[in-house]
Amino acid sequence: MPSRRHALVATALPRLRGASELDSADLERARVEAWHRRMPRTLPIRAVPLFSRRFSVVVEDIGFPSYVLTRRHRRPTRTIYYTHGGGYMAGIDPFHVRYVARLADRLNARVVLPDYPLAPEHTWRHSHDALVDQAARLSDEPGGVVLAGDSAGGGLALALAISMRERGCTPATHLVMHAPWVDLTTSTPETAQFDAVDPWLFLSKTSVYAEWWAGSSDDLGRPEVSPGLADLHDLPKALQLYGTRDLLAPGCRLLARRASEAGWDLTSIEEPDLLHVYGLLPFVPEAGRAMRQVEAFLRS
Repeated sequence: MPSRRHALVATALPRLRGASELDSADLERARVEAWHRRMPRTLPIRAVPLFSRRFSVVVEDIGFPSYVLTRRHRRPTRTIYYTHGGGYMAGIDPFHVRYVARLADRLNARVVLPDYPLAPEHTWRHSHDALVDQAARLSDEPGGVVLAGDSAGGGLALALAISMRERGCTPATHLVMHAPWVDLTTSTPETAQFDAVDPWLFLSKTSVYAEWWAGSSDDLGRPEVSPGLADLHDLPKALQLYGTRDLLAPGCRLLARRASEAGWDLTSIEEPDLLHVYGLLPFVPEAGRAMRQVEAFLRS
């Protein structure tokens, strides 16, 4: 049963984030493009106390900014390549930075956080190769690389793992996905049922965002866009965490079924009645449990 804190966050967060059904695709596109024009493209650090004292940040230009976070006065032993969520139309959030800072602390890791170009102005084609190239380069360094991400970023992390396999790159050591968006075709028939219980995500909007990111309906099923539908053999061992009060849960279940069929080592943890990306939510005990699960997995 979800904690009281989780229940509070599940009520408050969608309101604070302005969650709502789609009015019209044209109006949504205009709204998002106007938001992007106002958006400061800098690393949002305000959710991490004393961030500048604790972390150094180097910005690597890979065609777009990629932030490299390292704990001061420590020598990291591994690298985590974290692709952020946000429906491919929202940028890095303060709570993404909070989460990766906690990973860096607990695992003595350097974190690389690419700020990839967003839809609708951009599609997957504008960033995928650059992301694969950077992740592949890091995988050849001592300690290798962990691919990780949440929501859209979780799906993107899986897409990068698949592209790295196809290109013969050194694979990541691990793959961690929080409620990954792995099927942008929305082919799972139970999606409508989960749309009815998710207070945060709306199928009417995610369908539009999926088309923006794909660039065309013909690309929706591509491995780079819907990696849950791809060939899943010979991928890094992986951990997937998601709740059932989540529009993306059917896709996560689909991924778990297809992983089993492919013989892919995927540990899938489904939590009843928990919200989308509950593992990144602040101040809820379920997020603490998820962090411990991720930490144990990455130490395995």
